[in-house]
Amino acid sequence: MEISNVVTAPADVRDLYIDGLWTEAVDGRSYPVADPATAELLREVSSGGAADATAAVDAAAAAFPVWRAVAPRQRAEILRRAYDLMHERIDELARLMVSENGKSFRDAKGEVAYAAEFFRWYSEEAVRIGSGFGDAPGGGFRHLIRKQPVGVTAHVTPWNLPAAMVTRKAAPALAAGCTVVLKPAPETPLTAIAIAAILHEAGLPAGAFNVLPTDRAPEVVGVWMDDERVRKFSFTGSTGTGKLLLEQASRTVKNTTMELGGNAPFIVLADADVDAAVRGAMDAKMRGGGEVCIAANRFYVHQDVAEEFTRKFGEAMQAVRIGPGLEDGVELGAMVNQAAIDKIRSLVADAVERGATITAQGPTPDGPGYFHPATVLSGVTPDARIMHEEVFGPVAPIAVFDDEDEVVAAANNSPFGLAAYVYSRDLGRAVRIAERIESGMVGINRGLLSDPAAPFGGVKQSGLGREGATDGIEAFLETQYLAVEWPAG
Repeated sequence: MEISNVVTAPADVRDLYIDGLWTEAVDGRSYPVADPATAELLREVSSGGAADATAAVDAAAAAFPVWRAVAPRQRAEILRRAYDLMHERIDELARLMVSENGKSFRDAKGEVAYAAEFFRWYSEEAVRIGSGFGDAPGGGFRHLIRKQPVGVTAHVTPWNLPAAMVTRKAAPALAAGCTVVLKPAPETPLTAIAIAAILHEAGLPAGAFNVLPTDRAPEVVGVWMDDERVRKFSFTGSTGTGKLLLEQASRTVKNTTMELGGNAPFIVLADADVDAAVRGAMDAKMRGGGEVCIAANRFYVHQDVAEEFTRKFGEAMQAVRIGPGLEDGVELGAMVNQAAIDKIRSLVADAVERGATITAQGPTPDGPGYFHPATVLSGVTPDARIMHEEVFGPVAPIAVFDDEDEVVAAANNSPFGLAAYVYSRDLGRAVRIAERIESGMVGINRGLLSDPAAPFGGVKQSGLGREGATDGIEAFLETQYLAVEWPAG
């Protein structure tokens, strides 16, 4: 198969990418990938198993001494070429993503651009890996501090951002001189395969990046967790799964990065610019159809502006155009599968049973597919499940508050602490409140947070470590100290 065909003819793709070659699972197993907009079979994809997982580690381990020896500038140029290729094919990649994920073409195209930025950012960071040299305070020798690549790294990525989660993990690992084995989500393997094709074309050596689509994750990931050659494990997904993986990682004391669940509060203070808050709420809630870990999940609005905010936000949500992601003008595409729809409906029904009102709701398209309308709930009680569980969909529950300490306590009343949002015309006040919120990231008068140059991650049960920024590449480096005897004179 020609590498370029992975992007230009994705219907032909059903292969694993191991050691620079397209191959199928050793046992010949495959599984179906569906189009969320139609609920119909998109195509069969080869499903990797334990033997394939071992083969991927074999390839990555063999490639590691080769890749780590490549000069940082050369590694940087390969990553920069991958950035250029993603932009050259942005429409093709976006269409591929819509077909397997369901999001709108607008959101998919934005994600491809964002994903590509990680290749550009880490192409620049690759040549800035630091070292240190200095005198021992007691004299007689010198300290030499080196940063060394961790080694073989394993990554598990989710379906909601099938391009960005791959590049946010793989780009810093490759920039640091590490090699990669990757298991994409079973719902969205084709985007990851397309990125593998791009890295191949950009000149990445065989074995440095390996992709295993599979619908038997425990089998594949279990192999990686027990293989001592895998020195680093990076996961984005649910907190429940993350806890299980941390237990497995402890068996071989793996270096881990965990980006787990969120339950982001969106706070609108009495002095907020309501129109700006509504625009920010639409960004924070509706990006990717709400299927984003940093999506605003709980809306706390001061009683003085609650009526105005609820009305204007409801009007904006009702105006959202919903439909198949590739149709012109669509802003809200399909949810990923029926299970996602069932969970959203369950949370809405629970909130209504506890006294909430559906204040605004957009249309639902006729026909097949996994669609849920943009929805605003008001009068949501503190005990409603939707205030404690990630809805992962286009539903915004609103609660009213009248005291600053009260809303900070409510925002912190969660085991999660990934993202939060605060709106106020008084910047100093907003910052003071943001500093009291137990969250790894806070948007102040801004509904969009993510940036490759900023550290991404949470506190409490939202994860361990940071991705992006300088932190992202440091996660794939080990510090080595050399004590050098130094003659006096």
